[in-house]
Amino acid sequence: MVFYVAKGAPDACGRGCDSWIVLEGQVDASAAPRFKKFLQRIGNRNLPLYFHSPGGNLDQALAMGAMLRERHAVARVARTVVRECGFEAQDSEVCLKLKQSGRELHGDLWTRGATCNSACPYLMLGATTREIAADALLAVHSAKVIVHFRGGVPTPEMKAAATVRGIERADRMLSSYFVKMGADLGLLELARSIKFESMHVLTREQIVRFGIDRREFVETPWSFENNSRSMARKAVVERNDVDKSWRTTLWRIVCFNADQFELDMQRPVLTSSVFPSLSISNGASAAQYFKSPPARLQGFEIWGLRMNKEGIQSLMSEPQFDFTETVQASGGKRLAHTAKLSSEGLGSALASLVETCPPPKNVALRQTVGAGEAVAK
Repeated sequence: MVFYVAKGAPDACGRGCDSWIVLEGQVDASAAPRFKKFLQRIGNRNLPLYFHSPGGNLDQALAMGAMLRERHAVARVARTVVRECGFEAQDSEVCLKLKQSGRELHGDLWTRGATCNSACPYLMLGATTREIAADALLAVHSAKVIVHFRGGVPTPEMKAAATVRGIERADRMLSSYFVKMGADLGLLELARSIKFESMHVLTREQIVRFGIDRREFVETPWSFENNSRSMARKAVVERNDVDKSWRTTLWRIVCFNADQFELDMQRPVLTSSVFPSLSISNGASAAQYFKSPPARLQGFEIWGLRMNKEGIQSLMSEPQFDFTETVQASGGKRLAHTAKLSSEGLGSALASLVETCPPPKNVALRQTVGAGEAVAK
């Protein structure tokens, strides 16, 4: 596991936060003493910690968790993409040397698909504040005991007995740690029920129920992605006030050209046969309505709203904008539910998106006419 401080753009790790501590990779057999030296070196800098780890050594993870509790740390799950690594892979030898150099590096945070598995969630329990992004993953399984013998070859019976003792020790150690951290023992019971060769990804309901992150409305900042198609995106997970179920929605903005965009919202298909009315608005603009009915694909419904550049820019004119869902209730009464979505990160994500968009059609036309006029002269 490597530890380093990364610095990003303004508000990269939250409003007023541009630097963070990275804990990345497998928790190895000497991770805890190295982490202690790292914390001593950076001193009392009040920085959030971001984890991206498959897990690893349980003893070391719990020792590190105890160190976090002493610092009253804020822990989150995200990948840090270090810019100094250039085109080298983030796990390449060249990049790992940079991360182990002790230098403060520059990077970007990505929560989508970031993971904290196996012993990593236990390590995070040491933090007094834990925030799990809507598109990050936590996963647990039972502990694996690795038995070492000295002097001779052990019999199968000796191996089995040593394994049982090792499992009992791990259970006592984890139970004591959970009590010390004020964690819900239900998480430990769940982990014990999952074979080590498998992995259980925690649902948002479990993340809240076990007290890992008790927030009932979680959203990521807007971020720019340039994969098969460029887009600005964010993820939101929230609890329904009526039936207490959880729903994740994915938002994205794509462009047809630098003046024409589409705002899409994707979520699991609802059971109701009647489509609601969906709109967005803020204090600077009138409500704009999504096209109904939505497209349906593989169990999801996708709502689209065509917007011009001014409409898109109006979304970031305020810290938040309203997303309103109106349904027709029994007796003809209309019920509206409004959620406030943050515009955090939208400005920089849109700026990066526009750079990838084709020019507006009228610009292309003016350029063509201009070229023709030049030829005619």
